[in-house]
Amino acid sequence: QVQLVESGGGLVQPGGSLRLSCQASGVDVRREAMGWHRRLPGNKLQYLASVFGPDSSTKYGDVAQGRFTLSRDSAKNTVDLQLGALTPQDTGVYLCKTVLRGEQSWGQGTQVTVST
Repeated sequence: QVQLVESGGGLVQPGGSLRLSCQASGVDVRREAMGWHRRLPGNKLQYLASVFGPDSSTKYGDVAQGRFTLSRDSAKNTVDLQLGALTPQDTGVYLCKTVLRGEQSWGQGTQVTVST
């Protein structure tokens, strides 16, 4: 059974940074596609970044390109997302996702709030 648990969210000032982590079990983050999305106020779901396979091929959505960095730690079986240059528009629930044998699995999410 796949389980994804996000952590690292919190309150940060505009211009600040955060590092989010997704602890995975039941799935090998080195072999399977792993990704981050976020749910914005109004329930809009937005793609951020994903990493594929052993060669660590990484893709970013437009909102993440140049500000966010995705990385994997195979020893810990985690996928991290480093957030930078945050603005209030980045406020939302950040979610980890994987697709294993055609079935999607999501974590519960971690709240990121960007505010003064």
